[in-house]
Amino acid sequence: MLEILSDALANFQTDLTAHGKADDVLLITWSEFGRRVKENGSQGTDHGDGGAMLAMGGRVKGGIYGEPPDLSRLDGNGSQRWSTDFRSVYATLLEDWLGVDSSTILGGRFEHVGFVGS
Repeated sequence: MLEILSDALANFQTDLTAHGKADDVLLITWSEFGRRVKENGSQGTDHGDGGAMLAMGGRVKGGIYGEPPDLSRLDGNGSQRWSTDFRSVYATLLEDWLGVDSSTILGGRFEHVGFVGS
């Protein structure tokens, strides 16, 4: 399914670029839940805690943010340990992309992740 997502995102970015809109759009995709590492009885994985988020757009500073997952250090539920608080991502989006004060929405200040360029 990641190949389907990858192809769709690539086609969307190509279209945005062709229309001169790549710098006007920021696309974020993630799962509302992480995944456990161990395969379950259905040859899939159960809901977990840590997961990945993808950001795409002409003003996205490419790279990997946060710590790479360490499959030898799972939490008590068998999930990856997360290293970036999702509120830091939201603070980045709110302030660096939308230009609004994130503290009133998030109920506090959170470090910015730095993936949005000007």
